[in-house]
Amino acid sequence: MRILIAIDKFKGSIPAAVAAEAIAAALKQALPEAECDLCPIADGGEGTAEAVVAALKGEWCDTATFDARNRAVTAHYGLVSADGRREAIMEMSAASGLAMVSDLPLDPATASTRGTGLMMADALKRGSQRLVIGIGGSATNDGGIGMAAALGFRFLDAAGAVLEPIISNMDRLARIERPETALALPEILVACDVNNPLLGAHGCTQIYGRQKGVTDSAFFEERLRRLADVAKGDLGVDHREVPGAGAAGGLGFGLMTFCGAKLTSGFDLIADLVHLRERIAGADLVITGEGRLDAQTLHGKGPMGVADMARELGKPVAAFAGAIEAEDKLRGRFDLLCAIKPREMPLAEAMQRGPELLGASVISQSRALLDLLTNS
Repeated sequence: MRILIAIDKFKGSIPAAVAAEAIAAALKQALPEAECDLCPIADGGEGTAEAVVAALKGEWCDTATFDARNRAVTAHYGLVSADGRREAIMEMSAASGLAMVSDLPLDPATASTRGTGLMMADALKRGSQRLVIGIGGSATNDGGIGMAAALGFRFLDAAGAVLEPIISNMDRLARIERPETALALPEILVACDVNNPLLGAHGCTQIYGRQKGVTDSAFFEERLRRLADVAKGDLGVDHREVPGAGAAGGLGFGLMTFCGAKLTSGFDLIADLVHLRERIAGADLVITGEGRLDAQTLHGKGPMGVADMARELGKPVAAFAGAIEAEDKLRGRFDLLCAIKPREMPLAEAMQRGPELLGASVISQSRALLDLLTNS
């Protein structure tokens, strides 16, 4: 019997790869005859690189770069071999993430995606033939200009002087110059599961700006609009209305505008990378899950994508989560639902003991899992 473990992270408690290993260890104890295929998953947000590198047995790279407040940091990203290509798997949050600058007062007017661009440049130097970038968790609202500058684009004022590539200067933007040496960029895919445009009531500033310290939305709207207008004139593209352009403070817009990137569903992209459909087809049972299963799970979350794919292929699917809400709505989509947190246990303790509780829950449900295997 073959069991595929396609599980997402338990946010703040268990990384996806660790969760997969905890389940596999418990299954080895409870169902020693089972063969486990560990396939951590993600939906394009934080934890994406870790999940894909683990699922494809890739390697980690370190590169010197800068955080969103221009402090020197070391960023990590993965290199994997996929379909005969060398691919870099990275998250913008590894260089330009909000969590990295949580010790400083928020300053979105100067926060920059420069570090993300330097991380991309390092991957290109290492011969990456495709870049996959998850863009969740940003500290920035700069439209991707920091990233573009790191790759050689220049932002000029009316007198031809080079502007420092921060959003507060974009009201003076008159011209954008391409890099002096033409960029030889490979295919760039952006894992993005939000559909916000760059500007307006549903744009990056209005929807996500407050958490990054934005207090004057008009200040940022004016500068991002100016950026989009000049890019349209000088680069011949206008992506401001594309769904996802507003992701990561407009980094989605920047990656499309300056790098010709393609935005795509995070889960679909990761599923394709790790050959999820083929691995489900070869399994007798699928185990999935994440930190919380609730009504939102039904709208494109990773475990729901796994369950839908398993259903299509006629495979039973069990889900484990720290907590489960809206169980009546989820029952029709999963063959087994298991909450690993004991009711009486404080949440903080449960999060600290995440792998232990997950393994114990799998063991306690081994009879039910075996029934799914034998009845499928």
